[in-house]
Amino acid sequence: MATIHIDGTRSLGRIAPEIYGHFSEHLGRCIYEGIFVRPDSGIPNVNGMRTDVVEALREIRVPVLRWPGGCFADEYHWQDGIGPREQRKRMVNTHWGGVVEDNSFGTHEYFELCRQLGCKTYVNGNVGSGTVREMSEWVEYMTFDGVSPMAELRKKNGHKEPWQVDYFGVGNENWGCGGNMTPEYYANLYRRYQTYVRHYNNAAPIRKICGGPNVDQAEWTRKVLSTCFAFPQPEDAHGFMDGLSLHYYVHPGGWKNKGSATVFNEEEWYTTMAKALYMEDLIRLHGSVMDEYDPDKRIGLIVDEWGTWYDVEPGTNPGFLYQQNTMRDALVAAVTLNIFNNHCDRVKMACIAQMVNVLQSVLLTEGEKMIRTPTWYVFHMYRDHQGAQALPVEVDAGTVGGTELPAVQASASRRADGTVTVTAANLSMTEEQTVRLAFTEWKPVSVIGTLLAGEAHQHNTFDAPEAVAEQPLPVRPAEGGVSFTLPACGVVSVQLR
Repeated sequence: MATIHIDGTRSLGRIAPEIYGHFSEHLGRCIYEGIFVRPDSGIPNVNGMRTDVVEALREIRVPVLRWPGGCFADEYHWQDGIGPREQRKRMVNTHWGGVVEDNSFGTHEYFELCRQLGCKTYVNGNVGSGTVREMSEWVEYMTFDGVSPMAELRKKNGHKEPWQVDYFGVGNENWGCGGNMTPEYYANLYRRYQTYVRHYNNAAPIRKICGGPNVDQAEWTRKVLSTCFAFPQPEDAHGFMDGLSLHYYVHPGGWKNKGSATVFNEEEWYTTMAKALYMEDLIRLHGSVMDEYDPDKRIGLIVDEWGTWYDVEPGTNPGFLYQQNTMRDALVAAVTLNIFNNHCDRVKMACIAQMVNVLQSVLLTEGEKMIRTPTWYVFHMYRDHQGAQALPVEVDAGTVGGTELPAVQASASRRADGTVTVTAANLSMTEEQTVRLAFTEWKPVSVIGTLLAGEAHQHNTFDAPEAVAEQPLPVRPAEGGVSFTLPACGVVSVQLR
């Protein structure tokens, strides 16, 4: 039996809702066909936003949406995507698929999407090929409520009131596709560019996100922070940034041969689980460096690109990064979100890559059809962690599959109304677990459980859209708490009062 010990007497901190954020890039069919369609397409939509997609995303309470990229952000010039759509500039998306980008989805459309989702905004600015002036004028266009050329241009284009930009990323992957910069060079550029990401009219401040490391590049983290915190005094340096980004993808077969999304063996399953668990090592690694400069944890670690990345589905455009989504992906999502919950003192936002039709999507579309992936169900089951107080957990479950991987991994939280949510994942590909939840100085009086389970390769298709779906979880009384059976490669959410 595996035992999850939950300490209800202490809190690890508040789980920022933004940890459950999403990412939408101008890549493949994420924006076009996935989220945005022509109003006369025949697909039900409101102002171009697919009704089915918006409704499904609202069900999982999307808290924040990052846009327009990704690598695309550092070749995106925002003025190409405003004004009458038929007059907008057309360009070739050189990063992703070599297709024509007609800029019919731009600033106004993004804010309309966020309005329909009811989520916060996270705009990524162009440092790689853009200027300080371009970035400054975009912020002015979006947020200034006064007399200025950019505010007047926004009004001319049909939006009188300014929008709220909650987060602004100053560049993206500047160690790679965002300019191939050294950390010292980028850090000095960041200091310059962020100066002109201004807060206008006493509106809620824009929280500025600095471009952080790729995977385990701790030296990037150290050099960027040492440059940004060197002026003029440590207590003033916090004003330069509110977050430092981190990007990490799970490639079971390595970067060059990533492996199939649906065809994998037991060894590849456990390699995937090990790489998903590596996220915790990365948070500790970069968190320790951040602690040297920011011991009070005022700056959040922003994991704004994470998820699985496999070879594309056969017969699809290699530059579109379209992949299927199995129970293996559900486990990666569950494990990763549990890690974020347990490190909510430092991780303040995260964005799975990507929202629709790209990489580890929560939704897939094909014409008028839409399906929820196993990953969508994990976000749905975990949604009550948003804004709750994280509780310490210890898992006594041994290892699994002849590896050193933990058999069961979990997180827990308490909402303001006293409800405790426990989420757990069984990392075994073949063996079920009997799991007991044991509480410190607390005894639940009511319990509701939800289960997501299926054979490891199982996934939803347009012909079988509910092959994988949530189901009720039978929960039994047990000494000091409750117990249940957690199937192989299964995910559970248990709510207790």
